[in-house]
Amino acid sequence: MNCQFLNSESWVILSAIEKQIKEKIERIGTPLKNWDIQINYGIKTGFNDAFIIDGAKRRELIEIDPKSEDIIRPLLRGRDIKRYTYEFADLYLITTFPSLKIDIELYPAVKQHLMSFGYDRLKQTGDKGARKKTNNQWFETQDSIGYWEDFSKQKIMYPDIAEKLSFSLVNEEAYSNNTVYFIVSATEDLEYLLKFLNSNLIDWYYRTLSVQLGEAAVRMFSIYVLNIPIPKNRIKNIYEAYNLTHEEISYIESISCN
Repeated sequence: MNCQFLNSESWVILSAIEKQIKEKIERIGTPLKNWDIQINYGIKTGFNDAFIIDGAKRRELIEIDPKSEDIIRPLLRGRDIKRYTYEFADLYLITTFPSLKIDIELYPAVKQHLMSFGYDRLKQTGDKGARKKTNNQWFETQDSIGYWEDFSKQKIMYPDIAEKLSFSLVNEEAYSNNTVYFIVSATEDLEYLLKFLNSNLIDWYYRTLSVQLGEAAVRMFSIYVLNIPIPKNRIKNIYEAYNLTHEEISYIESISCN
């Protein structure tokens, strides 16, 4: 089936059947902001070339100093996240988050690696050629990342820009850069939410919120994602959960891509 997308202006005025479907989704579903979830943003390092390394560099640093492994963790980017799955690109993040209060002298190999990019480039003073001004130390990431423990929990990850909504359940430890958002919850069934978030129906609905980027892609702003209505009745058939008619289902399938 071919994908058919309307441009961003077309979503402002909905047809009769579109209004009908949208009203059902919003009446029956509960916005994600009213679920027990939290959406976090990926990590802003301020200088990815220094803080994101490949598998070869990781092995090199660990060989020099085995303690390096403690602060080098697997990384996923927006382009790595697919619908229901992800592709690990053998990239890793140096997790010197300010919230961890790391003593860089305990990790000499990592310190040497970072210093190879130059102190003046890494310092967070806002000077020309340096990172933006913060209270963080030169070897730390730009953001504090007080929620760093959430990267080790079960989570739903998704890219900040997508041609089709792409959510993936990640059970193992995986960090992310600032092209990824992720959802965590202590009580909600993330697998249940995942089926709705990846559905053709929610992909269509999200595009009615005027978040188009060009002809097809959408921006995954949290203010809009948190307003996606998901039914709490635990019916797993997507269309049945929203009481869609055969005509409404046929319409959504006719303009969607699998």
